[in-house]
Amino acid sequence: MSTTLSGALIGAILAVVALQFGFWGFVLVVVFAAIGALVAALVTGRIDRNALTDVLTGRRSSR
Repeated sequence: MSTTLSGALIGAILAVVALQFGFWGFVLVVVFAAIGALVAALVTGRIDRNALTDVLTGRRSSR
């Protein structure tokens, strides 16, 4: 699936959610989607857990 098609599909789904559940339902779906994407990226190794921990704690990495 191309990036453009994925973006259009996600936009359509979010539009339906916004119409069906209102603003706070929309915000909740976006927050949970972002959390799911972060967890998936951590599990697959696309994001380095140690580097993420360093960023969140404000430490500078020597890498």
